[in-house]
Amino acid sequence: MTQGVIFDMDGVLVDSAAAHHQSWQVLAARRGLSVSAERFQQTFGRPGRDIIRIIWGESIGDEEVAQIDADKEVIYRELITGRVPLMPGCQAVLESLHAAGLALAVATSGPPENLDLVLREGGMTGYFAATVHGFDIRHGKPAPDCFLLAARRIGLPPACCVVVEDAPVGIQAAVAAGMSVVALRGTRLPEPLLAAGAACTVQSLEEIRPALIERLYRP
Repeated sequence: MTQGVIFDMDGVLVDSAAAHHQSWQVLAARRGLSVSAERFQQTFGRPGRDIIRIIWGESIGDEEVAQIDADKEVIYRELITGRVPLMPGCQAVLESLHAAGLALAVATSGPPENLDLVLREGGMTGYFAATVHGFDIRHGKPAPDCFLLAARRIGLPPACCVVVEDAPVGIQAAVAAGMSVVALRGTRLPEPLLAAGAACTVQSLEEIRPALIERLYRP
């Protein structure tokens, strides 16, 4: 049976943390607030609408949440347009897994405009059989919705899919979906990623090979 690999986008395919933090800072400053690096790290990986309620409080209305979310993402896209910062080894790992016959998908909490921009400017559109963005689902990570939908869109059961994630909240979502997880450490320690349920950790995308995916496959 075909195997699938589902990639998170931010922090996995694209090194977007700095631009996301900056866009939250710009937006919050316009509204008389600030977003510390610690608060940003606590929320990174969640849908924007969830982050907004964490920062501004649960009493904020849905219409205002939608406007703040839209404004923030416009700022983010302005920051990365023309200079999308792909993670080291991104193109090589996609080429390797695609050539091995694996079905690839992207599942992100971000909006479709972010997904389209990153895939188009990053030269990645030809690798993915399916994509899922934050507006496709009702419940964001750590709920499993995005990964379950990605598996359905590539026509595979969850047990045939391996997820590549970098954030504990995303790892928890993948595990809840019944999928094995390769955690991308980057600057993180491996212990929180393994505690969240990752099957293994790698320092960079360059370590992810078809043989590693095969070992994590759960038929």
